[in-house]
Amino acid sequence: MKAARFYDRGDIRIDEIAVPEVTAGTVGIDVAWCGICGSDLHEYLDGPIFVPPAGHPHPISGEEAPITLGHEMSGVVYAVGEGVTDIEVGQKVVVEPYIIDPQYSTEPGTNYHLTPNMNFIGLGGRGGGLGEKITVERRWVHPIADNVPLDEAALIEPLSVGYHAYVRSGAQEGDVALIGGAGPIGLLTAAVLKAKGVTVVISELSELRRQKALESGVADHAFDPSKVNVVEEVKALTDGRGADVAFECTSVNVVLDTLVDAIKAGGTIVVVSIWGKLATVDLQKLVVKEIDLRGTIGYMGNHPDTIALVESGKIDLKPFITGKIGLDQLIDEGFDTLINRNETAVKILVSPSGAGL
Repeated sequence: MKAARFYDRGDIRIDEIAVPEVTAGTVGIDVAWCGICGSDLHEYLDGPIFVPPAGHPHPISGEEAPITLGHEMSGVVYAVGEGVTDIEVGQKVVVEPYIIDPQYSTEPGTNYHLTPNMNFIGLGGRGGGLGEKITVERRWVHPIADNVPLDEAALIEPLSVGYHAYVRSGAQEGDVALIGGAGPIGLLTAAVLKAKGVTVVISELSELRRQKALESGVADHAFDPSKVNVVEEVKALTDGRGADVAFECTSVNVVLDTLVDAIKAGGTIVVVSIWGKLATVDLQKLVVKEIDLRGTIGYMGNHPDTIALVESGKIDLKPFITGKIGLDQLIDEGFDTLINRNETAVKILVSPSGAGL
């Protein structure tokens, strides 16, 4: 089968590899669609980061580069291993793509996403969604309803990131949230917040992404920070109080500074983006305003609730799919667009087999 394999920084190849074996306790999945994540771009530009370099196998997966990429995937079950009795061949599924040391519990509420050496399927080994087929432990496979299109289902993984960020923020119905950045994670976090009854304000330079936020209905207001003072706009919307919660989704320091100024006294800022460099923060403002500054990584038991929002129709994922390509176009049309023209796209999906094109 064909698969996109990470060898080293700037070196991703489309290889022919063996179809993974479906063993006891696992599920074989025909991958329908896989999204290109910012983490994949970081690996290509600056890696290896999550990918274990050649000669340095990951302590849990035992694998090293080359690694099959892709962790935002949807597909159809083609086989189940011995002992798997609650998933059937032909069922639509998505993957919660964790690699967790088996000595730790992965039950909801156990913070398994914070365990030592945690990594992700499609980055740390165990196959990836940028291959035609994948075998995944039953624990990490989540069935979805037949009425959810498989292309939209590929966005459930990044949507779960937004859901976990929402949980970390403590946002309540009726709150006002400011999101810095309307890339895929910013928009999907906004979608969760709107579904939960939160008023959403977005700060974003890209006109396309601002329009996408407004047209899709996930934002109530979208401001261009190069043309207006976002802090003043937020205070005008909140009778001078400031946003109740804020989400940093850009890894750009000036955006974090804006959130610190725009958040209300006693408010919460959640840093969702992955930072490749050190950031600065005005600690005096943090102290004087009693701001809670929180990190968030991945998801922890959030997939079922996220899937329920999609299945119920409270979140429509279709507007965020802005491109579909085959595996052979991964670098030239996928990575190149998202690296050099990212203001023109939100989420680009890849069909590893080409069947969805």
